Amino acid sequence: MAGQRAQAVVALGGGHGLHASLTALRILVDDLTVDELTAVVTVADNGGSSGRLRGEFGVLPPGDLRMALAALCGDDEWGDTWARVLQHRFEGEGEMRGHVVGNLLIVGLWELLGDHVDALDWVGRLLGAKGRVLPMAMTPMDITAEVRADDGDPDRLTTVRGQVEVATTEGVIASIALEPPDPEVSPAVLTAIEEADWAVLGPGSWFTSVIPHLLVPQLREALGSTAARLIVVLNLAEQQGETHGFGPADHLAVLAEHAPDLGVHTVLADRESVGDHLDELRATVNAVGAELVLDDIAMADGSHRHDPELLAMAYARIMQST
Repeated sequence: MAGQRAQAVVALGGGHGLHASLTALRILVDDLTVDELTAVVTVADNGGSSGRLRGEFGVLPPGDLRMALAALCGDDEWGDTWARVLQHRFEGEGEMRGHVVGNLLIVGLWELLGDHVDALDWVGRLLGAKGRVLPMAMTPMDITAEVRADDGDPDRLTTVRGQVEVATTEGVIASIALEPPDPEVSPAVLTAIEEADWAVLGPGSWFTSVIPHLLVPQLREALGSTAARLIVVLNLAEQQGETHGFGPADHLAVLAEHAPDLGVHTVLADRESVGDHLDELRATVNAVGAELVLDDIAMADGSHRHDPELLAMAYARIMQST
């Protein structure tokens, strides 16, 4: 980044996709390409340890927030140790089975401090996190989806409610919505977006981790008014249940359908994953007024996961080229 100042970046998403993106961006914090990094995390999970804690205590589901914090831990002994502690899942046969240490830590601090954002900042300080983690909204949310039957009949729509249920539906998702539809958003989130140079959306579960950010009115307005340039990172493959049968262009098209006024600067896709779909993807990228960047960003093991080091280099090239 010689001759250029470091960049402020906001990454939006949830789950394993956001974890990969944040791990890549943390590498850029270490090499001074990025000097300010904020994660804005989906809070609609209703399954597993997060769902149990959400149901019992009425708090935000902590799981995706925990994963984001773990991704921002450093590569030194302190960071590596705390990342493993944060992600440790209890075994055994009792009531604690399946709970995750980091989830309990986060919920404990929420109870103690009475403030979601303040508590997450304290966890970040403990971990030595290379960035800040914030919830997408200040209240737990539910995702609802209008699902079309497998036979494609447009008149046969059913409503599916809940993140887990939407993610595992056997039908074809036509659209999603959030309940409540206009949740409170932390001022810290809006400030981070306003002051960012870049915003990164995706990769991740498209309907349950990525698109929900665009359905929160204050978030969508902030993304529309910020001077930050938006990078959309496409998934490497379809996801059974959520995006069965989707190609790269379909991911971008359905995002545009839910937020047609969203200004996208760059669409980043894995070169090999695009394959024979390049012409279709290029046409869709042109239709949303963005620039298509193809790069090698997939793990070499064929697992359809993004390689954080390759993704970091791709992010750096995009940021340096503008």
